[in-house]
Amino acid sequence: MKSSPETYELVFQAPAVEDDVVVVRRTERTGAGGYPVYQDDTGIVRAEISDRGEVRMLASGGHQTYHFPVVARVPAPDRVGPPEAPRPAAA
Repeated sequence: MKSSPETYELVFQAPAVEDDVVVVRRTERTGAGGYPVYQDDTGIVRAEISDRGEVRMLASGGHQTYHFPVVARVPAPDRVGPPEAPRPAAA
């Protein structure tokens, strides 16, 4: 498996509205497929992203569903802020 980027932009695409972009950072966790889990700064948006850029959204709470396609892209270097200190994993 090749090395995974530290940061992705998740692009939520819905018809007739502007795309919603959420920046997610790699965590120490892996998903059911064995790929890294990424999450946003709030911990609400979480996704397992394969080495081919395939996205599997992970629910972080009850009744959370995603109805529109999600695309993962590596952000341009000028759009990525400094990495945050890793947060401890929730039990």
